[in-house]
Amino acid sequence: MTESLRFETLAELLERAAAQHSDRPAYGVASGLQGQGGTTWSWITYGELARRVAVCRAALADLGVGRGDRVAIIAENRLEWVIAAHATYQRRAIFVPVAELQSEIEWRYVLADCAAKVCFVGNTSLANRLNGLREDLLDLQHIVTLDGPASDPSSFEALLARNEGRDIPARSPSRSDVATIIYTSGTTGEPKGVRLSHGNLAANALALAEARDFGPDVRSIAFLPWAHVFGGQIELNVMMALGGSVAICPSPDQLFDELQRLKPTVLYAVPRIWSQVYHDIQRTLASEPEMSRHMFDDALQLLKKQRAGEPLKLTERIYLNLSDRVVISKLKARTGGKLRWAFSGAAPLPVQVAEFLHDIGITLYEGYGLTESSGSSTSNPTGAARFGSVGKAVGETRIVIDTSVADALPGEGEILLYGPGVMQGYHNQPEATAKAVTADGGLRTGDLGRLDDDGYLWVTGRIKDLYKLSNGRYVAPAPLEQKLKMSPFIEHCMIYGAGQPYNVALIVADVRSLRAYLGSEHLSAEELIAEPRARRLYEEEILKCSRDFRTFELVRNFWLATEPFTRENGMLTTAMKLRRRRVLQFYESKLRSLY
Repeated sequence: MTESLRFETLAELLERAAAQHSDRPAYGVASGLQGQGGTTWSWITYGELARRVAVCRAALADLGVGRGDRVAIIAENRLEWVIAAHATYQRRAIFVPVAELQSEIEWRYVLADCAAKVCFVGNTSLANRLNGLREDLLDLQHIVTLDGPASDPSSFEALLARNEGRDIPARSPSRSDVATIIYTSGTTGEPKGVRLSHGNLAANALALAEARDFGPDVRSIAFLPWAHVFGGQIELNVMMALGGSVAICPSPDQLFDELQRLKPTVLYAVPRIWSQVYHDIQRTLASEPEMSRHMFDDALQLLKKQRAGEPLKLTERIYLNLSDRVVISKLKARTGGKLRWAFSGAAPLPVQVAEFLHDIGITLYEGYGLTESSGSSTSNPTGAARFGSVGKAVGETRIVIDTSVADALPGEGEILLYGPGVMQGYHNQPEATAKAVTADGGLRTGDLGRLDDDGYLWVTGRIKDLYKLSNGRYVAPAPLEQKLKMSPFIEHCMIYGAGQPYNVALIVADVRSLRAYLGSEHLSAEELIAEPRARRLYEEEILKCSRDFRTFELVRNFWLATEPFTRENGMLTTAMKLRRRRVLQFYESKLRSLY
């Protein structure tokens, strides 16, 4: 990356993007479904984006927003989200995203804790719900409705109209100024507000943008929730640094249709989405003629031989070229056919998924980071991905393994992160900050891991998830849980065994796949899992997934359920992480009955 593209704050990020890519499409907005034609997209350029941010900046000044004030937003991913965020940065104020799917209790906690002065909300329904909390939010002075009509003085449209043409110069934040407070999902206890500075986020975006040759005409489809650091900071900031185009996907359910329509070159996603891509491609392959399936299997063997550095004969190269045209290109078309860079984060990526996609020409680069480390601290290097690892430290990040953790394996310990991405601390929680950040500036991640001889990081579990069996052996349940979730018949699972002689599991069946397997369209979900054939199927799936695990880590018994883990029923956080305590509240008696 040339010197002219460098930036030290998020305000500079937009300023440089608008100056260098003024006429390039920045964000695409879906404007509705048009019969069989699918979604219609309209695009805004970087120049127009900067103009709208300037108007919003004037509007925030009109509302009295100045340095250090908190501006919150409760809304789905949308163009106004980006405009409000950058207008806030240019007032030297602090942007606080709040997930729309969080409960009103969580809204009240976050908005009160950060002392939000202004809150943008997606629609009138959200505004009405937030207004019901006003008596507990003494600092909240303005609620601005993004979808409201211009006739409503509290609407975003009316606010911008009142300030159109006002020249309110941008205030340049310093690297140390806090840009955003992102509240953690709260798998246990109240969420904590992570204070991330402009310097934290700018350094992170620069390191990731410089790590690859993204090429021209970069385009992504944004569907990850922007209330979280992976989507709202990593993806958006890196794409802006590249002058890339971001299509704002209206719903994750539409992602697969939009992949083929928009043909992105970059895709940021979580392992659950990559697993869906994997299963979608497998179903496409299964529907191909037998000859094509055999051709694909032969091609995979040749690709593995080629990537191992072995030369291919002329006949093998011809066969591989034919296979690519006849079969592999059709499979890659499921992701649009132009995907050059595929990134995975937020949870462990199943090796089976990474290897398969790599074999058909889509290399997944898995990374690792926490909200507290600005979202991304490691990434697998270009052309040297080691599947199962989360790669090497990016930029100026340094990794230390604290091997003093009790009962850790040799060479394994708590992962400590050092570098420019480490947070400024937890908002209003100095004691929690002191526990998380060491005296020399290292971030205690709470994750177990190890570094190999080449500097690749391997994450092996969470310290707080470790439990001891009655025989004294320690179990980290996450690796086997991730393996089990690779089964097309398992939607979710949780392994249990603290203080018990062996492990058992709660398995949530993928009802659609199970029904297709059993050929029992007339049976209800509960009747399906009661079928003896279903029980035998899950015994086989558990056995198949457990081959690489030690004896004491294996699951000896299981309880089948049909209700998925969701954010709505409290089993998952808004970041789609498992809430073990919540799951145990519902299922512990059933799990104990398995012993």
